[in-house]
Amino acid sequence: MLIDNHNRKINYLRLAVTDRCNLRCNYCMPSEGINFSKNDKLFTIDELARLSKIMVEMGVDKIRLTGGEPFVRKDLMVLLRQLSTLDGLQDISITTNATLIGPYIDELKELGIKNINVSLDAINRETFERITRRDQYDTVHNNLIRLITEGFNVRINFIALEHQNIQDILPILELMKHYPVSVRFLEEMPFNGGSKKFNTIAWDYKRILEHIRSEYPEIEKLESPKTSTSINYKIKGHAGTFGLIPSFTRTFCGSCNRLRISATGDVITCLYGKPKMNLRTLMRNENAEENVKKEILRAVGSRAKTGFEAQEKHTGVFDSSMTSIGG
Repeated sequence: MLIDNHNRKINYLRLAVTDRCNLRCNYCMPSEGINFSKNDKLFTIDELARLSKIMVEMGVDKIRLTGGEPFVRKDLMVLLRQLSTLDGLQDISITTNATLIGPYIDELKELGIKNINVSLDAINRETFERITRRDQYDTVHNNLIRLITEGFNVRINFIALEHQNIQDILPILELMKHYPVSVRFLEEMPFNGGSKKFNTIAWDYKRILEHIRSEYPEIEKLESPKTSTSINYKIKGHAGTFGLIPSFTRTFCGSCNRLRISATGDVITCLYGKPKMNLRTLMRNENAEENVKKEILRAVGSRAKTGFEAQEKHTGVFDSSMTSIGG
């Protein structure tokens, strides 16, 4: 069992399999993209599998595969097949933009992988294409509907972006009212490859809730797991739910149970802090398991108490991209 220096149990690993993405969302990176890592700097599938096994042995029982876009890796299913056999791993989840997942849906079902988060920041085609800078609307829509109708546990992640997609908040709730889906609205975060700097946001989780309540006054607050990052609600008459994730306001730090490892091996104990160390070289040398466990324990034993504390120790500006730090 992993317990950090603030007595928080760490049992959830967000493991990035690539820093590459086939979209160019304007809140994530500049239009020209970022300098993606060379292949030899990325973990191999075998290294990701071995690292996952080590983390499960240390008490992790949930692994979410992220990117970039995970399905950019054509060998991703090899890793998923191996993860599905790990004793002690109770939950394998994936966060995707749903552009490339289509051909793999049947095998995902066969492997028992049902928890899929779809990043979707607009329900309107023009807004979607303006934000993502790509013509993938039909593909995303079709894959999303297929995932929902074939019984996957789908959560839609929608980042509220001032002057860009606020007008889509109510329509996406209306469109999803008949589906057992959770639409989760996230606050914007400053991890955009240095393309935009800000210290405050106009659309925090409270304002998003007020906006939704103006159209849907009959809202019931739901009880959520202690470690949930989202504050969850149900609208009367809707099959699904919606959630608010205070990713910039950071109200959930006290129960944070997660650890991030980037595709290049950086151990990240808080999005708002610098990486603690890099595991890639350790994984490629002798005594990898022993040395990785030692470094993970060291990282977990020196976590910031909150995202604000982590940010105070983070000198300089945020010039990293969400795609490079694991979504």
